[in-house]
Amino acid sequence: MTSRLFVPAVAAVLATACMSASAVEPRPDLLGSRVPSAAAVRTVNLGSGVQSINVVSGDTVRFVGSGGEFAWTFNTSPIVQVFNLSQVAPNGTVGQETRVYVAPSPLYSERAQFNDNDRQDTRLPAVVR
Repeated sequence: MTSRLFVPAVAAVLATACMSASAVEPRPDLLGSRVPSAAAVRTVNLGSGVQSINVVSGDTVRFVGSGGEFAWTFNTSPIVQVFNLSQVAPNGTVGQETRVYVAPSPLYSERAQFNDNDRQDTRLPAVVR
């Protein structure tokens, strides 16, 4: 196969894989847990026009909609980046499709440590016997 045919073929396969992976909704047990409304530190009004919400993994948010309210702690799996709020909301609370975009918590991110130019390797040297 020539390189003129190989590159577009690989691009097509990768694009198809990305589209199919984004269409899959994660399991509800990977999305966090319901909590009492008093535990929330942020309130989001699910009025008309709300199509997406940005949260950080570990956030606790109270959602108020026309059909009621609920609170959710986003202690999500690290593989979850986006999901539909109706997966976790009680019936009738969310009127339209609202996507939740979950950013990783900076408290548990190792990338900040690995990218630190001043980081010193504090491990002891290996002992060979």
